[in-house]
Amino acid sequence: MPDVEVEEYRQRREITVEGHDVPFIKKKGHDVPKPVSSFCDVGFPVYVLQEITKAGFVEPTAIQAQGWPMALKGRDLIGIAETVSGKTCLFIACNCPCQRTANFTPGDGPIVLVLAPTRELAVQMQQEAATFGASSRIKNTCIYGGVPKGPQVRDLHKGVEIVIATPGRLIDMLESNHTNLRRVTYLVLDEADRMLDMGFEPQIRKIVSQIRPDRQTLYWSAAWPKEVEQLARQFLYNPYKVIIGSADLKANHAIRQHVNIVSESQKYNKLVNLLEDIMDGGRILIFMDTEKGCDQITRQLRMDGWPALSIHGDKSQAERDWVLSEFKSGKSPIMNATDDAARGLDVKDVKYVINYDFPGSLEDYVHRIGRTGRAGAKGTACTFFTAANARFAKELIAILEEAGQKVSPELAAMGCGAPPPLSGHGGFRDRGKGYSGGRPWS
Repeated sequence: MPDVEVEEYRQRREITVEGHDVPFIKKKGHDVPKPVSSFCDVGFPVYVLQEITKAGFVEPTAIQAQGWPMALKGRDLIGIAETVSGKTCLFIACNCPCQRTANFTPGDGPIVLVLAPTRELAVQMQQEAATFGASSRIKNTCIYGGVPKGPQVRDLHKGVEIVIATPGRLIDMLESNHTNLRRVTYLVLDEADRMLDMGFEPQIRKIVSQIRPDRQTLYWSAAWPKEVEQLARQFLYNPYKVIIGSADLKANHAIRQHVNIVSESQKYNKLVNLLEDIMDGGRILIFMDTEKGCDQITRQLRMDGWPALSIHGDKSQAERDWVLSEFKSGKSPIMNATDDAARGLDVKDVKYVINYDFPGSLEDYVHRIGRTGRAGAKGTACTFFTAANARFAKELIAILEEAGQKVSPELAAMGCGAPPPLSGHGGFRDRGKGYSGGRPWS
């Protein structure tokens, strides 16, 4: 691909390869690989291309187009991209050819280690690893908490090339001598920003300290805040850096965002009124801050006739799997969730996201509403915004305006420091009409 076409391709796909803003990354130059426009250009073996075709990929996503040539160079890589961008296929497919011929003895530690913030995301990645590793006979296992250790221990003792794990359970396995990281030459940190948000930095440091320094590291994040950059400085050497879209915090433009200024006591009645408007059989994901609040609102909704279930960290893995199955099948189209439980969930066709409680950061706001409007579909997000959330008003307005969304006069005033408008009363005293269908929300 000529240089002129490379620049045009990167502009069209919103691909930025940069290093000028981060001292430890060399400025872009002639050593930066060109993107690929088709899977055949990557140089994968036929069996890998067959698996990619079976998976339904027509052309490389933006991160795959630029990331594959970079990763195959053997250099460390920083990728800033949205959660759903084809990253998993990228790093798994890159490993299939090079690990297929590796000498392997049962009981050896893994060659590839992938760290993920949640068990749901880890399981999702294992499914993709199984897909792309089928033809190459590469074995993998998924290590996460909340389930019995026995099957995971057996997998580790038999030996696998790829381990996909959450930090806490992996440390447990390491300290129990069920595995080791001496053979790891390929490390992937997925959703690094989220792992830091969840307080996993000490565990990550402990794990990485046990891996050989000449490893290749892929470091994925949806954003590039200071703490994510600082960790990358310590773990990566002379990396490539690729940004898909912008590193600035922004929401998916396919999502219609509505922000309602309410009082705390109004929330439940506002929720019921909203459900009456939008309930049409589509999946509705409602976010709450706490496990207690999640269960409380779920009980109230069910008492009022709404088909709602809840998912959060205090539930067993069996309960979480059942709730998720009911939600995916549409038997229970309303799912109330906390951030940690919903992170990494691969649920297609979520039509509406409702922020019953505003999250603790704008990053979490963008992650939450990103559960809808996926894979080219349109989505709608509604957020309840109270006086207690006023400190987020200015940044929230910036996100709305960047996405071309309307900003209400009340929210605009709060963004300028004005007090929120006076609100009436509400709460649990007046119950809604229950699940009775209703008109689409516009």
